[in-house]
Amino acid sequence: MVGILIVSHSKKAAEGIFELAAQMVGEDHRMIAVGGMEDGSIGTDAMRILQGILDANDGDGVAILADLGSGVLSSETAIDLLEEDIEVVIADAPILEGAIGAAVQASIGGTLAEVVEAAEQAKQLSKK
Repeated sequence: MVGILIVSHSKKAAEGIFELAAQMVGEDHRMIAVGGMEDGSIGTDAMRILQGILDANDGDGVAILADLGSGVLSSETAIDLLEEDIEVVIADAPILEGAIGAAVQASIGGTLAEVVEAAEQAKQLSKK
């Protein structure tokens, strides 16, 4: 199953997004939330993201959803630090809606490309 890593500057935001997405797919998922710094402050940590990638991976790759630009930069650094051959893609998607779409697609056996596409389609959702 494709893993999903939710990266936010806030631990509470990451955990809340994780909770919503997990409710959509039940207990059978490979989703990890990495929010904030180790000490609980706001920010992103490439080493914690790296561990999240390793924890989310079961061989089918990992899709990352990040909230802000430095979350993307920290995720790119984590990918560069990988010593294992894991396919990782940072989705260009809104973190909440994208995480839900990605989680649903992963739960039905979607490939990494399909999971990322489902996340990125969330950019087209109208809230009107």
